[in-house]
Amino acid sequence: MRRLLFACALACACIASLRAQDATLASPPDAATAKQLDSVVVHGVQPGPGLWRVSKGDHVLWILGTLTPLPKDMTWNSRHVEAVIATSQEVVEGPEAELKSDAGFFGTLFALPSLVGVRNNPDDRKLADVVPPELYARWAALKRKYMGGNNKVESWRPLFAALELYAAAIHKAHLTDKPIAQKAVESAARHAGVRITTPKVAVTVDSPRAAVKEFKATALDDSDCFRKTLDRIDTDLAAMTARANAWATGDLNALRKLPYTDQLTVCQEALSEGQFTHTRGLDGISARAHQAWLDAVTKALERNKVTFAMLPIARLLQREVYLSRLQAMGYTIEEPASTAGPVSTGAAAN
Repeated sequence: MRRLLFACALACACIASLRAQDATLASPPDAATAKQLDSVVVHGVQPGPGLWRVSKGDHVLWILGTLTPLPKDMTWNSRHVEAVIATSQEVVEGPEAELKSDAGFFGTLFALPSLVGVRNNPDDRKLADVVPPELYARWAALKRKYMGGNNKVESWRPLFAALELYAAAIHKAHLTDKPIAQKAVESAARHAGVRITTPKVAVTVDSPRAAVKEFKATALDDSDCFRKTLDRIDTDLAAMTARANAWATGDLNALRKLPYTDQLTVCQEALSEGQFTHTRGLDGISARAHQAWLDAVTKALERNKVTFAMLPIARLLQREVYLSRLQAMGYTIEEPASTAGPVSTGAAAN
């Protein structure tokens, strides 16, 4: 799944709905499991999780469960995945939003200068002006801890400021949001000459210049996103580290004990369910993305003996949306074993 691309306001609501698409799980982290792994971040060569197997007759779909963030200094031993990809006829990636404009490609390019300041609050308001004082005090303390004297974000909308702080916090915790697994899979597919299919959700934006201007003047209901991001940084860094370690070592049992609330879903909703996205026809992207991926893999399963795909591991562990739909269509689902073994550990998370 693709990362948030806030460089362009026109694509904001679309891409935010597709980012990672990790399930929002309401249960709190298992404290014992988190405590076991929260003090260190694994490093060195790690096996990662096993693969889910979806089959009907002699047609098989192998699914890799992905996760972000992951240990920054880990090297993923992807040889088992590369071997499966080498026997596959197709790799299905996560869905993307394909942005179209009535102004055409060059019309969109000419709109780019107006993107300057798109992250800023309307009317030159500062962050302290748009969030409650107690919330701003929490923000200021966390910003000092993870971002130092960086003041550029003080003019940003709460949503963008919160995500910048989140990125700084996971970096300091020796984690990374880079799509490690996705890049390795794409590289293996290209090396083996295997077709890569990326399901696309087409989004048409009329009058890109006007859309950018409208977005800049629109207030977002992003206070809940801001608060939940601060909550997660305050309380969930240890659990994030534990989840990253569990993915790296292939410990699915630990991952099952570490459900979490992903604040990014709330942030996505601030973009994708606001008035701006409704009036521009940009809502409903998430449901369309689910369907685009399911359509792509079912077609691949019909025409290929072996297909490889990727999904966020939280979705696979929950068996919601994707696996339940495939099972209802008559496919057999087999989960991988939990394969955690000895690990190398690195620096303590701060």
